[in-house]
Amino acid sequence: MDSEKAFLVLENGRVFTGKKIGYWPDSDSGIIGELVFTTGMTGYNETLTDPSYTGQIIVQTFPLIGNVGVIPDDFEGSCFARGYVVRELCDTPSNFRSEGNLNEWLEQIRLPGVAGVDTRAVTRLLREYGTMNALLCDVLPEDLDKIRDYRITGAVAQTSIGFVQRLTVPDAALHTVLVDYGAKHNIVCCLQRRGAEVTIVPHDTSAEEILSLNPDGIMLSNGPGDPEENVYEIAQIRKLIGKKPIFGICLGHQLTALAMGGRTVKLKYGHHGTNQPVTDGKRTWITAQNHNYAVLTESLNGIARQTFQNANDFSCEGLEYPGLSCFTVQFHPEASGGPRDTEFLFDSFIRLCEKQKEEQLHAQG
Repeated sequence: MDSEKAFLVLENGRVFTGKKIGYWPDSDSGIIGELVFTTGMTGYNETLTDPSYTGQIIVQTFPLIGNVGVIPDDFEGSCFARGYVVRELCDTPSNFRSEGNLNEWLEQIRLPGVAGVDTRAVTRLLREYGTMNALLCDVLPEDLDKIRDYRITGAVAQTSIGFVQRLTVPDAALHTVLVDYGAKHNIVCCLQRRGAEVTIVPHDTSAEEILSLNPDGIMLSNGPGDPEENVYEIAQIRKLIGKKPIFGICLGHQLTALAMGGRTVKLKYGHHGTNQPVTDGKRTWITAQNHNYAVLTESLNGIARQTFQNANDFSCEGLEYPGLSCFTVQFHPEASGGPRDTEFLFDSFIRLCEKQKEEQLHAQG
């Protein structure tokens, strides 16, 4: 057997042959994950460290990966992906910010991958048949049952911070709490650049504990997995809505809708990449996205107003809850590594926080 040969085996039986990259365990069982494709032409450093990819095998549609090396300053968190699939892996990176070779870094973080795969063909299959599970292996399996049976569970608990962390900024005018369901680092940066002190709390922090921190506003972060699995977290959001200004991103958007009585649905192949168009009916923005689930706007029965819609499949991309100082979006306004077109939403959140703070001070005399 060629020790360098590896296979990507889809649950429908399709097999793609390539070459091993990264770390491979000494086992014939291989690595199983949910296979998703991401369409970003740049930003693989951010992609690999986005906690929302927990339990998934990432396929990069852009053919050349690794050309700018490894840039830790661009990391969004830790890598929780199950595997990595690329067409061509560059082993001679060239970038003044690079601190290493991508393949060597994949080995360090113990992430297996396959290079030399026809990623265009894989993507076309996923677009036609929908997201499916896959196996990375060097010995072809006798049956596909174990691949089909794989499920991502407990993903939020795997990625969330395990303690309360307070991050100060000089002359902070506001204090915000970020509930971490698998948060990207740049959410914190976007708040701090606007003069907000940020306290990061674990995913299972109670509403009472969050309110006891006396925040001026609450951020509900992105994160991985099926939103309906997070029953406790949804119950806490239900208690928070209307108490403080709330801004939810990605999973935070979905959990808020569920807290308000809405429903979510799994998309055929999700939205992953840095070139996803959303519209408010008048203008279209290009956004970064990474999710497999979407909110069904009609399930909210008029409680929320849809603010953004996906320009490709018309799924819900944003909601506002009138009278509750709460709004959420499915996409990533903090970008990293995508366009910053919608970063203005952080300004809207800050204004909500400032307004409520001024009203409270006025009421106190």
